[in-house]
Amino acid sequence: MRRLILLLATIGVAVVLASGAALGITNGNPDNGGHPNVGALVEFPGNGDPYPYCSGTLIAPKVFLTAAHCGDNGEAVKVTFKEKDFTRTMPTIGGTFRADTNIDIAVVKLDTAPSGIISARLPSLNRLELSDVGKGEKYDKFTAVGYGGQAPVKQPGGPVIVYNDDREWAISVYKSVNRTYLSLSQNLNQGNGGTCYGDSGGPNFFGAYNTATQTDVIAGITITGDTWCKSTNVTLRLDTQPVKTFLQNQGVTLPSAVTP
Repeated sequence: MRRLILLLATIGVAVVLASGAALGITNGNPDNGGHPNVGALVEFPGNGDPYPYCSGTLIAPKVFLTAAHCGDNGEAVKVTFKEKDFTRTMPTIGGTFRADTNIDIAVVKLDTAPSGIISARLPSLNRLELSDVGKGEKYDKFTAVGYGGQAPVKQPGGPVIVYNDDREWAISVYKSVNRTYLSLSQNLNQGNGGTCYGDSGGPNFFGAYNTATQTDVIAGITITGDTWCKSTNVTLRLDTQPVKTFLQNQGVTLPSAVTP
């Protein structure tokens, strides 16, 4: 039920952004332990196995970064860093959801720090200024990570988005940037990938995973995209002052200078 509500809510956000809804990884690759600091907000239904409904990243020992539309301010939630094979007995960490709905960013203040997981890094202020991206610089590719749906499967009655509920990654390329959002092109026909329903709040790292440009610095978090997860990821920039102010107010130590 929560997954359906989030899908419908994100469609509403997408209309405002003049885009479609995007929350899962399309043309993705199994993570195989590659991004242990990426986890999921998890729902435990009355019966059956739990499932992830949004993605996010550990950015401090007890701070999990995600999107505001993934929860309600002040609610108690559960987070897991398990990669796949969700069960009712799997380990989770409780926490409190804190959000700024004006810029669609949230953190979960975790009750305890996950053991053995190194936090991802945040970019320095204005790292994605207009003069710095899209003009042949080294970091024109970005790695999205999340637990969301796959590319829609065509079938009688219309396409259906399939959920494996596994952590996956995909590489997108720079498309455009403004003062709030970084847009990334999925280019599925060229073998690249991107995000879909369920990846909301998940990270988009500077650089292409498993290449020389790979980094652990998050450029933006997944907010929305096109309706059928085939064309564009729209990510919230993490290098702007409103984002920095929100995170600082949540007790996150900000970098003075991080250039991937």
